[in-house]
Amino acid sequence: MSLFSKKQPELAPSPIEGKVVVLADLDGVVYAGPGAIPHAVESLNAVAEHIRVGYITNNASRTAASVAGHLRELGLSCSDEDIVSSPQAAMHLLAELVEPGSTILVVGGEGLTYELEKNGYVVTFSAEDNPAAVIQGFSPDVGWKQLAEASFALNARPTADAFGGTVTGAGETAGIPWVATNMDWTIPVARGVAPGNGTLVSAVHTAVGRLPVVAGKPELPIFDEAARRFGTAAAPETALFIGDRLDTDVMGGNRAGMKTVLVLTGIDQAKQLLAAPVGSRPDYILNDLRELSEPYPAVITNKDGSVTVRGATVRKDGMNLTIVSRGENKLDLLRAACQVIWDSGLAIFGFTVPEELYI
Repeated sequence: MSLFSKKQPELAPSPIEGKVVVLADLDGVVYAGPGAIPHAVESLNAVAEHIRVGYITNNASRTAASVAGHLRELGLSCSDEDIVSSPQAAMHLLAELVEPGSTILVVGGEGLTYELEKNGYVVTFSAEDNPAAVIQGFSPDVGWKQLAEASFALNARPTADAFGGTVTGAGETAGIPWVATNMDWTIPVARGVAPGNGTLVSAVHTAVGRLPVVAGKPELPIFDEAARRFGTAAAPETALFIGDRLDTDVMGGNRAGMKTVLVLTGIDQAKQLLAAPVGSRPDYILNDLRELSEPYPAVITNKDGSVTVRGATVRKDGMNLTIVSRGENKLDLLRAACQVIWDSGLAIFGFTVPEELYI
């Protein structure tokens, strides 16, 4: 006897069905280093023929125009306005913390300095200029000297802010405001995985004893900027966000009320998916972006508690994860195993998991 009714469909609508905008992360989704990830360009161009496509990036090293130019060189159809960057989101935070036209100390590159000057701020790289705030974003050129200047500025004695109050940071220690574009611990590049902005922020945090306010994923400011740009604030579920990381992309998209995709072309893979905590679990798991427009396999929980995705079935036996049937698609097996663990309400660490699910 079948574990599930023949009336239950094996396929559900595609991830883009019913969406008005598709938003994609860049590093690990569209490109790794300067080169495009296989199938990303043609897949997103196909989506863009009937649904608006935008791009959200935590990387603050380049301007939005530079990013858009890179995407066009890769073959994507996009305009400068299709790029939502963490420096752009950081400007909204900064406007709430300091007076217009203030002097801001920058740790980072062109992506930050351009947005600051565009918004009327004065840029400095020295704590001796008595900046009103520090803003920090990733750049491959950031080194000890810039991190030290940030530390000197943040450790300076607090002064009254432009609005007559005492300036405080995100932590318990008083001082000028400190805004970070993002806290990504790693960044995928052509040669592999490298330290990201979070590691550089951590170095300053160690020196000053407090944390910044954060503009980028998984925090909401960058998603709020995207909602303003693409008109989905009133109906966030009509936006689909694609990322390669659970702790920034999926968590942030979920927090913003969007539907989320994890694509297995970047940082997080099977192990991370199986262990994903509540809040960081995607609505869809894809091998690559070709599957955006394809019917998504239905995830069916059977009467005995096992989970079936097309021909793959996995069940929980005590604290053992058991493969009942492998099916023809390895990703279906992973999808089924994830659902069994997530439905259990238990952390993966207590389970015995077949090694083949991790590969």
